[in-house]
Amino acid sequence: MNNCPNDPHPHEPSLIKGLGLLDSTTLIMGSMIGSAIFIAPSLMAGYMASPEWIILLWLVGGLITVLGALSYGELAAAMPRAGGQYVFLREAFSSMTGFIYGWALFFVIQVGFIAGVAVAFVKYLGVFVPALSETNTLLSFGFVSVSTVQLAAIGSILLLTALNMFGLKLGALVQNVFTITKVGALILLVGAAFLFGHGSSTHFTNSAAAFSAETLSMSFFAALAVMMSKALFAYDAWNSVTFTAEEVREPQRTLPRALILGTGLTTLVYTLTTLAYIYILPADLIVQVPDNRVAAAVMDRVMGPMGVTLITVAILISTFGCNNGLILTGARVYYAMAKDGLFFRTVSRIHPKYHTPVRALLYQGLWASALTLTGTYSDLLTYTTFASLLFNALTVTGLIILRHKKPEMPRPYKTWGYPVIPLLYIIIAMFFIVYIMVGDIRNTGLGLIIIASGIPIYFLWKK
Repeated sequence: MNNCPNDPHPHEPSLIKGLGLLDSTTLIMGSMIGSAIFIAPSLMAGYMASPEWIILLWLVGGLITVLGALSYGELAAAMPRAGGQYVFLREAFSSMTGFIYGWALFFVIQVGFIAGVAVAFVKYLGVFVPALSETNTLLSFGFVSVSTVQLAAIGSILLLTALNMFGLKLGALVQNVFTITKVGALILLVGAAFLFGHGSSTHFTNSAAAFSAETLSMSFFAALAVMMSKALFAYDAWNSVTFTAEEVREPQRTLPRALILGTGLTTLVYTLTTLAYIYILPADLIVQVPDNRVAAAVMDRVMGPMGVTLITVAILISTFGCNNGLILTGARVYYAMAKDGLFFRTVSRIHPKYHTPVRALLYQGLWASALTLTGTYSDLLTYTTFASLLFNALTVTGLIILRHKKPEMPRPYKTWGYPVIPLLYIIIAMFFIVYIMVGDIRNTGLGLIIIASGIPIYFLWKK
């Protein structure tokens, strides 16, 4: 079935164009800025308590993201269809490649991010409700246990899933408000830390603590790559706006601008926030923060209990808003796959009143709830980042292939610095892909198994 947005069935409801430049930019930033920037620096210090390397990895993560955005801008402007990256891979390689990506997105990447952010949301809620902790187990079934954090995370996922069934405009409004709030919270944190925190610039050069006991068996590059996987989790989801391309007004102009603007501003915010953390707390203390809540620990140092309360409320809004963006965008990929006959047919149905893919949202919410039970927050970061980075590198490779395969394709925006920018992204991404696998073979191996399982499923679906 044709996936072109201009050719819907005349008797069926369709998606509507309700996103402008502001909506698209806040969707990118809101989906990126969610949980990891408030927690991941502590996880990274647990592998190597070196301020220089922690800061450098956040900068490199931002560089990779902006390079990817420059490349994706061309693909999004040329093919502004629902499903975004799924469509890019289908056109550049084959329908099987697109399906395997959609399969991985549903079972590992997007839904894994949703689960991870939901867990982070509840971890910070634990500041007000101490009973919410990953160590507080409610139920145990052999090797599977259910903590209070996981149970509350499932509740937040199902609530947002229901919210996004009631129309694109409502979801976009929630995203705009929550994104502005979370960026404001980070600016507050950075300003308070440097103006009133009484920190020390010596924290930026005190790298006496190197490998932790946990990473003594790893190579230096493997430790760096696993640390990078935590940072890249914070940067990921920048490409999710392409999933909603069919609902963006003037997508040929709006999408490239939103991608570059959103990723660039987020890189700046993340770098300043990391500097503020280390200015207040040296790296060897960041790793000791309870439940990895480094933002709360920093604000406690700066403003006392009131600071903890303020930043925690802001982070709850931030993570809640982040998952709103992830849930809103991800469902559009499964909707596009279903229209192509590569997912359950019922998933292609649009609600006649709210014009949302309600079945896609429902299936996504149920599987994300199940994924919250698979491991800790740190495991979810590595598990999902590896698979996401792998497909991002493949998609940028597809940009180069399409330049040769379809030279006649209209390209309202062309990647700046082509082919250097795409090639640089691919090289850096592959370096971290290899060493993330070396450093955490269990979680990356599980991701690869699920990705590979999409191959026989594809042929079964085609049959």
